[in-house]
Amino acid sequence: MMTKDILILAIETSCDETAAAVVKNGREVLSNIISSQIELHKLYGGVVPEIASRKHIEKINQVIEEALAEAKVTLHDVDAIGVTYGPGLVGALLVGVAEAKAISFASKKPLVGVHHIEGHVSANYIENKDLEPPFLCLIVSGGHTHLVLVKEYGNYEIIGRTRDDAAGEAFDKVARAIGLGYPGGPKIDQLSKEGNKKAIVFPRARIEDAPYDFSFSGLKSAVLNYINSCEMKNEEYNRADIAASFQEAVIDVLVTRTIEAAKNYGMNKVAIAGGVAANSSLREEMRSACQKNGLDFYHPSPIFCTDNAAMIGVAAYYDFLKGSRATLELNAIPNLKIGER
Repeated sequence: MMTKDILILAIETSCDETAAAVVKNGREVLSNIISSQIELHKLYGGVVPEIASRKHIEKINQVIEEALAEAKVTLHDVDAIGVTYGPGLVGALLVGVAEAKAISFASKKPLVGVHHIEGHVSANYIENKDLEPPFLCLIVSGGHTHLVLVKEYGNYEIIGRTRDDAAGEAFDKVARAIGLGYPGGPKIDQLSKEGNKKAIVFPRARIEDAPYDFSFSGLKSAVLNYINSCEMKNEEYNRADIAASFQEAVIDVLVTRTIEAAKNYGMNKVAIAGGVAANSSLREEMRSACQKNGLDFYHPSPIFCTDNAAMIGVAAYYDFLKGSRATLELNAIPNLKIGER
């Protein structure tokens, strides 16, 4: 029996990327257009929400038109519109949600609201055609550090989270402290290749009553204290060694907790997702740890780690199959929790 292909037009505007994609049957990306604002926000050392929202308004129609053209489809061919409605910057989210609602209303196509973090998890399905739940996913980005049991498509249980700074946030703050600028993650990843990761021993926090939770604020403070101490004594410090030692401390904690959780929950598949999942050392060390422990390791290509609409299209596809539909009352929810609807 022939089954009809399902096409999702997806829209993502949760932070500073204006993105649109067309995804077929939840696994095949026909187009993935991303308009990044990094150069604009570099001037300010981080994302300025007001500027991000204005840029989304300028770019969104153009990005959607490009996505449809590259996929060689029209709105008539699309089965549903998927859009990120949280978490994220409220002004930025509102642009995408308003656009998706307008398209849904005008084209009479169903609307599917997508959780941004569930999108990051779903990015793993794009290139790993054999990956199916259940598996354990480590989500590491500028705003989130979560260990999540993916029980089935759209069914998640958080077993660990950060108590303070997210891993990506710590990367940005340390990058700023050693004069690397924004965005910090890729710059620390690059510089750390020139440094000695054993040069400075930075702390690895463990939370007594929550073995899979994370805390990076103490580590960030330890780096700042080290720099201040060197400056007060008029001692030179090696930026590459600081970057490498800091990165090693973060990765050590991320990898160790993930492997412990996988073993204790009986998971034989481990995936990573989110912007920090593009970090080359994290990928190498997680791959090595999974091999040692007999676990299958999955990760998206770097383009699908950072914010993009293809991952939103994948998540929307599985939500659509389960009958999830949003009304035109759909609103942006900046603090949306994973698993919430």
